[in-house]
Amino acid sequence: MELNTEVKPGEKQYTTLNLGPTHPATHGIFQNVLKMDGEIIIDSEPTIGYIHRAFEKLAEHKPFYQVTPITDRMNYCSSPINNMGWHMTVEKLINAQLPKRVEYMRVIIMELARISDHIVCNTVIGVDTGAMTGFLYLFQSREKIYEIFESICGARLTTNIGRIGGFEKDFPEEAWYKIREFVKEFPVKLKEFENLLNRNRIFMDRTIGCGPITAEKALSYSFSGPNLRAAGVDYDVRAMNPYSSYDEFEFMIPVGQHGDTYDRYMVRDEEMWQSLGIIKQALEKLDKLEDKTSFHADIPSFYLPPKEEVYNNMEALIYHFKIVMGETDVPVGEVYHCVEGGNGELGFYLVSDGGRQPFRLHLRRPCFIYYQAYPEMIKGGFLSDAILTMSSMNVIAGELDA
Repeated sequence: MELNTEVKPGEKQYTTLNLGPTHPATHGIFQNVLKMDGEIIIDSEPTIGYIHRAFEKLAEHKPFYQVTPITDRMNYCSSPINNMGWHMTVEKLINAQLPKRVEYMRVIIMELARISDHIVCNTVIGVDTGAMTGFLYLFQSREKIYEIFESICGARLTTNIGRIGGFEKDFPEEAWYKIREFVKEFPVKLKEFENLLNRNRIFMDRTIGCGPITAEKALSYSFSGPNLRAAGVDYDVRAMNPYSSYDEFEFMIPVGQHGDTYDRYMVRDEEMWQSLGIIKQALEKLDKLEDKTSFHADIPSFYLPPKEEVYNNMEALIYHFKIVMGETDVPVGEVYHCVEGGNGELGFYLVSDGGRQPFRLHLRRPCFIYYQAYPEMIKGGFLSDAILTMSSMNVIAGELDA
C-alpha cells in the first residue's frame, strides 16, 4: 500500500504501517495494514489467504481415509484433534459403533493435544511481554507430548494419528508409560510456570485490558473456544454436545469476565489443569474395562486387515485392495460433526453422494471466524498491544487460510 505523504493545511497526518505478512510478531503468514496516529491504532485492514491450500476442494478428490493428513495441516499445534474430528464425522455418516476403549484412548490423545496447543499459546504470550524463560522451560513438556505421539504413530507435529473406526494399532507399552509419567510430572512444571506469570505485576499490567471483547460482540462474531469463554460465555462442545464419551467425564468450563488478553491466558491455563484431570479419569476408566485389547471398531470396509491375513486370506486381500484404492461404499447423505479443538468449535460439514470421496466438504475453522474481530479488538490501542492480542487469540495461519 502506497503512503500518501501530501498533507493539506490543518489536516491531521497518519502513518500507514504494514504488520506482516512475513513478520515474527504475527506468528504466521497474514497481514494487517494499520493506520497509525503515533503509537495508537486508528484503523486496521486484515489480509488473509497467503497460505490458502484449498483443503476443502482437495478433500473432494481423495478417498475418505486419505483426507486425514489434510486435517493435520490446519491447526498444527493440536493435529490429533483435527484428525479425530474428521474420523468421527465419517463414522457418523456410516453409523459406526466404537468400543469404549477406543473412545477413552481418543480422549487421552485429544486432551494431550489440547495441553500442547495451550502451552504454545500461553508461553508465546509470555514471550511477547518479555518473559522468555517460561517459553523455553514449558516447551520441554510439549516435547514429552510429542514423544507420546511419536511412540503411537511415528509422527510428532502433523500426526495422521488414528483411523476411521479407531486406531491403526494398539498403543505400545512405551506410550502408556510415557502418558502416566507426563500426568505425574506436568503439574509441577505448570505450577512453576504459573508462579512466573500469573500474578507477575509486569505481565498483568501488559495483559489486563489489552484487546478486550464483550460477550455480546464475541457471540455476534460467532466466537467459540477459549476466546469466547474468556468473554464470559461457558460454551464448550465437549459439554454441550458430547462426543467420544465426554459425557462420562467430570470437568469444569473456566470462564473469564472481560474477554481481554489476561482472561484468555487464564482460561487456557485452567483448561490445561482440566485436561490433566480428564486424562487421569480416562486412565482409571481404561483400567476398569474388561476389554483390554480393542483398538478399532468392527468395520472391515474401512479398517485394513492385518498383513499376515492379507498374505494368506483372499477375503482379507480383497478388503485391503478396496480400502487402499478407495472403493469402499458409503451411504448417501450429509452430516455435520464438531469437536472442541484447541481454538474452539472445529466442525466438518460432509456431503456424500455415495461415491468414493466426499462430494462436498466444508471445514468450520475457529481461527477464520474470530480473526475477523481482530481489527475491532485492537482499535484505539497501542501497537505493542496489537501484538499481544494476536498472540492471545492464538491465530494459526494454517487453520485461518486452509
